[in-house]
Amino acid sequence: MFTACKPTSSIITSKEVAVKKGIYSEPVLAQNSNVKKKNNKKDFVAKQVTPSVNQRETIKIYDHNASDILINNEDSNYLIEQLINSASDNLGVNYRAGGTSPDGFDCSGLIFSTFKKFDIALPRSSNEMAEVGTQIDPGKAKKGDLIFFINRGQRRINHVGMIVDINGEEIKFIHSSTQNGVIISSLKESYYERTFKQINRIIE
Repeated sequence: MFTACKPTSSIITSKEVAVKKGIYSEPVLAQNSNVKKKNNKKDFVAKQVTPSVNQRETIKIYDHNASDILINNEDSNYLIEQLINSASDNLGVNYRAGGTSPDGFDCSGLIFSTFKKFDIALPRSSNEMAEVGTQIDPGKAKKGDLIFFINRGQRRINHVGMIVDINGEEIKFIHSSTQNGVIISSLKESYYERTFKQINRIIE
């Protein structure tokens, strides 16, 4: 079980603070049906299967919310931006062992439920999640990558978060800690520098 990280002055515990720091942007609902939505699809489902001609008409890629949400950054990957916004909606939610809902999340429960909203099935535990995707050098990390830690003298990965911002060499990630619930922390904090294990890319 993940043991809480020590709180620091740099942690972000609410959407309001995240907005001020430029990490989280409030979704903009499209008011005009003629407005085109930024939808930089990477054919995530198509990479997992090779459908026949008849199947292609029925396969759908669920990389959008129920409402039409606009992403203003032309370089943004729409799916990754929505994963980050979806996870950030839970900032301040309490930690709950085994939790996968706004009533409370554990670390892997937050990531599992966030990706599940977009029909991306991840393993339930952080250790199993670490076996999915492609391991990435920290210097090449991107928003949306998963970041893993080994805490309290454990021998295997037991904590996971999702990268939400990269500012130079600083990596910030959203996760659920036992003491503070869902927060955004920095890999530059000494606790996370000591316990960092790896970064995995789930979505190219």
